[in-house]
Amino acid sequence: MVDEYQRLWETVTRDPGHLAFLPLGEHLRRRGELESAARVAVGGLEQHPELADGHDLYARILTDMGDFEAADEEWRVALEVDPHHPGANKGLGFLRFRGGDLDEALEHLENALAAAPTDQAVVRALHAVRDAVNDAQLEQSTDPISGASAQDLVFTGLAGSDEGMLLVDQRGRILGGRLRVPPTGDVSEPVAAYLAGATQEAERTSRMLELGEWQWIVGEGPSGNIYVTPPTDETLLVILRDRGVPGGRLAMLAERAGAAARQWLMRQSL
Repeated sequence: MVDEYQRLWETVTRDPGHLAFLPLGEHLRRRGELESAARVAVGGLEQHPELADGHDLYARILTDMGDFEAADEEWRVALEVDPHHPGANKGLGFLRFRGGDLDEALEHLENALAAAPTDQAVVRALHAVRDAVNDAQLEQSTDPISGASAQDLVFTGLAGSDEGMLLVDQRGRILGGRLRVPPTGDVSEPVAAYLAGATQEAERTSRMLELGEWQWIVGEGPSGNIYVTPPTDETLLVILRDRGVPGGRLAMLAERAGAAARQWLMRQSL
């Protein structure tokens, strides 16, 4: 590691515009040498002003230094260069959440997850923001008579609607239902997060294999079966049941749940 660090230093010293400034700046940032990291980042950006990764690096350094306003500006520049940059979206999501703008924080984090679906830091951050958004929405949408929120009414009357059905949009936002598995408990949020962009991936795969439009995906596991289908072009429905429920019955249940979801979505648009 020392040799690698020294090699990076020598490379950037000879050529401040060399892309080695990115790993070197990150290395210095992680070591807490923020002034040196900032000088390296600025030197690199002078040679590469249109490099989104460079602005993202500098923004993270500025955040560590407590200069959130300047970090915000750097991340916005990064998004002007690359609107889908995961680091910039993650950073702006953090700043917006810190500033209390939950809707914009959610949008940036959803964009970050779509670009980097395996980033656990984004998943955790998105989970926290969604919890905050759901709490805020719950205060506004609770039915004073029944005590049920609008999301709880999507699958009203269907068996297992509170533990084995989940409706999400293309960004992985929960629209209704819940998924619970023992002993973990409620896994709705992480499942919804991982489903972000799944519709596009399924469509892309179907086109590549010349299968036509995809209609459903069935998965079988040692502890249960899962059925995924798009009730509309912009949503995904997940049905989870134990191993004793055959695929045919899952399909019938998904058809009923999909119809209920479409009716609910139509009512929301009125």
